[in-house]
Amino acid sequence: MTELKYDVKDLGLASEGIRRIEWSQKEMPVLGQIHKRFIKEKPLSGMRIGACLHVTTETAYLAKILKDGGAEVAMCASNPLSTQDDVAAALVSEYEIPTFSIRGEDNNTYYQHLSEICDFEPNMTMDDGADMVAMIHQERTSLIDNIIGGSEETTTGIIRLRSLASQNKLMYPVIAVNDADTKHLFDNRYGTGQSTLDGITRATNILWAGKTVVVAGYGWCGKGIAQRADGMGSHVIVTEVDPVRALEAVMDGYRVMKMEDAAKIGDVFITVTGGMNAVGIDAIKNLKSGAIIANSGHFNVEIDIESLEKESDSSKQILNSVKQYTLYDGRQIFLLGEGRLINLAAAEGHPSGVMDLSFAGQALAAEFIKNNNSQLSNSVHSLPTELDKEIARLKLQGMSVDIDILSEEQEKYLNSWDIGT
Repeated sequence: MTELKYDVKDLGLASEGIRRIEWSQKEMPVLGQIHKRFIKEKPLSGMRIGACLHVTTETAYLAKILKDGGAEVAMCASNPLSTQDDVAAALVSEYEIPTFSIRGEDNNTYYQHLSEICDFEPNMTMDDGADMVAMIHQERTSLIDNIIGGSEETTTGIIRLRSLASQNKLMYPVIAVNDADTKHLFDNRYGTGQSTLDGITRATNILWAGKTVVVAGYGWCGKGIAQRADGMGSHVIVTEVDPVRALEAVMDGYRVMKMEDAAKIGDVFITVTGGMNAVGIDAIKNLKSGAIIANSGHFNVEIDIESLEKESDSSKQILNSVKQYTLYDGRQIFLLGEGRLINLAAAEGHPSGVMDLSFAGQALAAEFIKNNNSQLSNSVHSLPTELDKEIARLKLQGMSVDIDILSEEQEKYLNSWDIGT
């Protein structure tokens, strides 16, 4: 243990982390089946995987699977407020995985921890938000020649990587795990929907029934949040910049309007756009006193915190995850979790049952990259459809659900062009 590099809060927390990791595994049958195969086949032998992910119980199980699959793994947090310190301790003391992650770490420590993973000299990256890829491409370019590929977990990260690729500056292939159906249709919609409301509830204990909830962004995360808030009795307003998504929100039964107008009537504001200043200065000027602002997108830039501070006469922390801003005109605005991912800042993140799907995608993407990297261009690639369907099949199997199989006649009909009416 003395030779293992790490930076965690307290190794004495490990026993609690181990118990919670083992509890999470009960809800992750897909990863359980992949784990059994990886132990037997060791498909990741020779790989050094640098992972920048939320350090949670589910992530710890993924790291264990990668290691048992033959890889060397080092991990840091992808968000300063997402770390579960007992899990970080367990990763070090129980699984002997170099881990650099402390809940509440400042920005300097966050980037120092990223640098520690780069010092590990990975030949494969596993990212949540693309901060590791960005550091490698900007500051640690000497590592690139030895990196065969990577994977990315989030919408925000994929946006950044596609921007890099569009400029022909992405220097190794990356699998967009986020774009897999078994990721965004379930993790983003059901995971974010449930865990976001869970985080806000834990932070504030508000009653959702009767509240006017403004959801900024109507991608899969926004759809999940709107659906859950509606189910809790809230009046949901959606703000969007994409006309197709805005139209979809209207036809799903929600009110759609500009943020500037929604700001005047909203009680709770939740940002999930992947962009910046979804709640900007114009909205802040219109917010009614008592408004609550939370973010469930990857970075806290979705809320213009700088402008909120400039408009404020004073601010104070009134609850663990609630900061009260008193504006110069006397209005009181409440920011949750420093504007960071509220489901992880104030709660435990997505349920294990949905992370089972997302992390299955990460594990299989790592195996795919190792076996196929020489055929992949330096761009953002989709997880192969057959792997996506395999994850879904394994999940159904774990839930004891059987589905139909096409007969030979049905298969022939669907693949023919000459059989008509």
